[in-house]
Amino acid sequence: MSGPSSDLLQGTLDLLILKALSLEPLHGMGISRRIGQITNAAFDVKAGSLFPALHRMEQAGWLESSWGESETMRRAKFYCLTRTGRKQLHAESERWQRISLAMASALESA
Repeated sequence: MSGPSSDLLQGTLDLLILKALSLEPLHGMGISRRIGQITNAAFDVKAGSLFPALHRMEQAGWLESSWGESETMRRAKFYCLTRTGRKQLHAESERWQRISLAMASALESA
């Protein structure tokens, strides 16, 4: 990750990955592109951050992977959410809603 994304709070990358995969299975670089799209290019997730996170999330049971062919006809590992991953997405989304509301309130206070 570069730019503002290097300052991401713990858990933010996981939530962005889960959200990126909420519609369809994607390969690693597809996940990175989707995160850029859904954050209006605010986050540029590099392979050095993305792939360790994907591995950790697969070990946690949030993701499953299978080999397939990318749009450039190259062999790629595709990731999809598990039922546990969807539950984690919901829980993390609620947690970040609470955090963002609390931060907005703190910043607006005198």
